[in-house]
Amino acid sequence: MTDLEDRKPQSDEARGAFDPEITSEFAVPAGLAAPRAVAEPETTSEFAVPDGLDVPQLPGAEPEGSAFTLPSTYSAQQAPAAFTPATGVPVVSLTKDAPWQDRMRTMLRMPVAERPAPEPRGKAEEDGPAVPRVLDLTLRIGELLLAGGEGAEDVEAAMFAVCRSYGLDRCEPNVTFTLLSISYQPSLVDDPVTASRTVRRRATDYTRLAAVFQLVDDLSDPETSISLEEAYRRLAEIRRNRHPYPTWVLTGASGLLAGAASVLVGGDLIVFVAAMLGAMLGDRLAWLCAGRGLPEFYQFTVAAMPPAAIGIALTVAHVDVKASAVITGGLFALLPGRALVAGVQDGLTGFYITASARLLEVMYLFVGIVVGVLVILYFGVNLGAKLNPDAALSITPRPGWQIGASMLLSLTFAVLLQQERSTVLWVTLNGGVAWSVYGALHDAGGLSPVASTAVAAGLVGLFGQLLSRYRFASALPYTTAAIGPLLPGSATYFGLLSIAQNEVDKGLVSLATAASLAMAIAIGVNLGSEISRLFLRIPGGASAAGRRAAKRTRGF
Repeated sequence: MTDLEDRKPQSDEARGAFDPEITSEFAVPAGLAAPRAVAEPETTSEFAVPDGLDVPQLPGAEPEGSAFTLPSTYSAQQAPAAFTPATGVPVVSLTKDAPWQDRMRTMLRMPVAERPAPEPRGKAEEDGPAVPRVLDLTLRIGELLLAGGEGAEDVEAAMFAVCRSYGLDRCEPNVTFTLLSISYQPSLVDDPVTASRTVRRRATDYTRLAAVFQLVDDLSDPETSISLEEAYRRLAEIRRNRHPYPTWVLTGASGLLAGAASVLVGGDLIVFVAAMLGAMLGDRLAWLCAGRGLPEFYQFTVAAMPPAAIGIALTVAHVDVKASAVITGGLFALLPGRALVAGVQDGLTGFYITASARLLEVMYLFVGIVVGVLVILYFGVNLGAKLNPDAALSITPRPGWQIGASMLLSLTFAVLLQQERSTVLWVTLNGGVAWSVYGALHDAGGLSPVASTAVAAGLVGLFGQLLSRYRFASALPYTTAAIGPLLPGSATYFGLLSIAQNEVDKGLVSLATAASLAMAIAIGVNLGSEISRLFLRIPGGASAAGRRAAKRTRGF
């Protein structure tokens, strides 16, 4: 037994204890046993408070902290002055006599915390229509206004008016060139509701624009109560309404516009007929391209070719007419004056993103016109057409004929914009006044073309704003068509002609003059509108809040 026990294999612990060569690398040497500490949990938080740094909690405070928990140093005895004074927030007088555009613009220019917004007595679902439906109606109305060419500031004012008429006071509309969004937050502790809509198509129809303005005016009137279903029904009728003028009337109006413009720059009866035929042919080609889905750039390029081709053909055939007047008349029917005025207006009112997009659109359309005319002029010069770039200096003033032509141009321009028949007469008279002022300043007074154009456009904007206030409507139908006689068609044509004849420097100078005239028109129209607001009563103007509301950005 003794021998067998000696031969029995020993355990690892026994061998480790008796055999010094067989040890563990992690074994603690004898006599160095460290006291075993309490092990930390393997899962810890980066925000855990270390031991010994416990923060005392106030009685009644939430243990984990909250955004609405009072600071530890707060005490009611040393509390700062309340944000709301004891007498209440000063009330902004929004008189009913003022147009809703002015009343809503006054509210939008105020800080959000200072807008008069009474606390709701109950939930929106119980006391009024559902918030998402109101926001959807607001976006649909804003889409029609923006697609019709209305300025971003007026679109925001209309959207705010619709929301406010249904009790949504704490709303923030936002308008860009292609995107509309609006956000509503019932209170500081409620989740906001946000909706947006993309504007993909634009259609010029000032009759529809006037109907939308009338709808917003009825909604914002405190004496009328229009339900949400009734507002949707009226909006659907506005969208379904057909244009007031058929297609053949629009084509004829385009031809008459070009013929009237040719008379403004010295054309006779033959020039009138030639310009009219060229513009009508270009309009039909543009409609064909639109039906095929081509972008507007190519539509303008194609529409600019027939008037230029007819002018070149008359020159090559040695017909004793002013070919420059034929081509210039065709350009008048294509120049994007509406988009230019809207773009500059957005820039002057602080909507720089929308203004940049509108002006970029104007540049693309203008380049399309340039390409179409330059192609025809290039072939005409190579065919031996004798075109004189200095013919612009030989235009003889004919006050009677030119005033009549300017009124005809404004009338046909109003038809192309699909205006209401009741506004056509007013805009025709406004266009005649614009050209009379321009002729008196430039031809008789010797003032520069840019300054004369700016003054005439300012009067157009002033009269248009006054007429719109009188009728509680948009100012666009009274101003856009009236600036038609002032558009820089001659400067554009002669600049392109100089470039086609390899006189690039001279052509660029003429095109720069055309750009200056265009900017003078847009700034003059906007300045005339702003001047009218200086002398008319502004809602809330007697209070400090009203004065703050009228301020705009100062560039810092």
